[in-house]
Amino acid sequence: MKTNGGRRRIRALCWSQRAWRGAGMAQKKYLQAKLTQFLREDRIQLWKPPYTDENKKVGLALKDLAKKYSDKLECCENEVEKIIEEIRCKAIERGTGNENYRTTGIATIEVFLPPRLKKDRKNLLETRLLITGRELRSKIAETFGFQENYIKIVINKKQLQLGKTLEEQGVAHNVKAMVLELKQSEEDVRKNFQLEEEEQNEAELKEKQIQRTKRGLEILAQRAAETVVDPEMTPYLDIANQTGRSIRIPASERKALMLAMGYHEKGRAFLKRKEYGIALPCLLDADKYFCECCRELLDTVDNYAVLQLDIVWCYFRLEQLECLDDAEKKLNLAQKCFKNCYGENHQRLVHIKGNCGKEKVLFLRLYLLQGIRNYHSGNDVEACEYLNKARQLLKELYIDPSKVDNLLQLGFTAQEARLGLRACDGNVDHAATHITNRREELAQIRKEEKEKKRRRLENIRSLKGMGYSTHAAQQALHAASGNLDEALKILLSNPQMWWLNDSNPETDNRQESPSQENIDQLVYMGFDALVAEAALRVFRGNVQLAAQTLAHNGGSLPPDLPLSPEDSLSPPATSPSDSAGASSASTDEDMETEAVNEILEDIPEHEEDY
Repeated sequence: MKTNGGRRRIRALCWSQRAWRGAGMAQKKYLQAKLTQFLREDRIQLWKPPYTDENKKVGLALKDLAKKYSDKLECCENEVEKIIEEIRCKAIERGTGNENYRTTGIATIEVFLPPRLKKDRKNLLETRLLITGRELRSKIAETFGFQENYIKIVINKKQLQLGKTLEEQGVAHNVKAMVLELKQSEEDVRKNFQLEEEEQNEAELKEKQIQRTKRGLEILAQRAAETVVDPEMTPYLDIANQTGRSIRIPASERKALMLAMGYHEKGRAFLKRKEYGIALPCLLDADKYFCECCRELLDTVDNYAVLQLDIVWCYFRLEQLECLDDAEKKLNLAQKCFKNCYGENHQRLVHIKGNCGKEKVLFLRLYLLQGIRNYHSGNDVEACEYLNKARQLLKELYIDPSKVDNLLQLGFTAQEARLGLRACDGNVDHAATHITNRREELAQIRKEEKEKKRRRLENIRSLKGMGYSTHAAQQALHAASGNLDEALKILLSNPQMWWLNDSNPETDNRQESPSQENIDQLVYMGFDALVAEAALRVFRGNVQLAAQTLAHNGGSLPPDLPLSPEDSLSPPATSPSDSAGASSASTDEDMETEAVNEILEDIPEHEEDY
């Protein structure tokens, strides 16, 4: 997507308390996954004797099981026994919940709370599925001590819709719900009363920011769909291929793709700022809009693959990876998409761009996430394999800071230097040539794209000058692949396209009957008086359009052309509030400009920023 820092080194520091806690949590998840594997392989049912007695208390046989598995894992027997007991209790809870759901219809939802909470972050909540999303949010806020308006709920990788029932949204018994917090809890706020107003304002600002993001992207996507904005005066978004050239996409999918890519860029901006709680809703919205595009399109762009990596990474940084049941599926989808886009062994990418050095970083992210997911699932062999792949790629992608400095002294940016060195396997001279050639190529492409846009706008203005609406001119030029003469032929052969109106009162000059002067002009050109009058009625007094249509059709109107425009177009509505609307127009325009500018600030200038 296009619109009109140096390398950071990781310092080795002593581990903070949080880092130790994070490592401990990862180790515990690994042990839980391994023990669950062992239990399934041995077909052990912990909720039945001899591991659970008739009072649902732990049986003596559990100690023997802990001893067996601790020897197998070479770890502390007490720790293994504690985790097996947690698995047993959870199985009993699940069984009780299933029985309760069958008899009463009350479902159990597993609620995952934000990482900052010191208490157990996995909690069970009972509810009926006929309540609305708003009622569930209220229940979660009340139960766990949140302010209702400052949390978002994510279920099945989608934001909970407040106005629909849980059943309508596909929420089922035993589903996982993740709580995203836009504001700290009141308990924390009370610890420092002076920060309460500041934090509440911050939460409100974040919610408004999300709404502005949606509005800004809708405006930009609409401008892109209309393709009639002046690129010199009006900001807009364009979709380009790997070389930077604009690509044509069917109108039915263009807006969805534009919204998908826009939400993705906004989500990436929040990821860079480590605002994962706000980033995730943007990324999930991007996924929703990408899914509205056809599979053939998704298989030809790598954006969808990169989005899958970003979603999995976001869940991981929120420490809620277990809420993403299909993390493996998303990572496999990303890998398949990369293969389709880049070709086996990247040969298609090399053919298009001349190298594949820069895209290796995407595979580094992929292998790293696959390693993390396998580790959390207890697949230590696979985890080791993927992490070793990631480590090898990291070595290949490492860039000598002195080489970056050499390129900086030649006037290149740090970003250009890194990308150029990766594309040229660390050769400074080749990188300098590569960056220079790429700059010249992009400048030429931008010049050609700008000229193409200018010609299209001129052609639209020419057709509008003949009396056609903007929408009619757009459609005709699209069908004629931008050729003005062919577009005019299409419009003359299809006069009904004149009804593609812009809903603009200025273009809606209806008149009860054509003037005698206009009829006389057409008669003077050789047309029959009655036919001339009928044509002027159809085209609302536009002599030029009426003459062109009659001449193109041998002096008569096409039989399929409606002779009563009043039936096709309604007059512009007027109301006493028009003046009030006009007075607030500037305010609305300012708000739209603010929303658009906020989006554009987060869309990187460099097309290879990702």
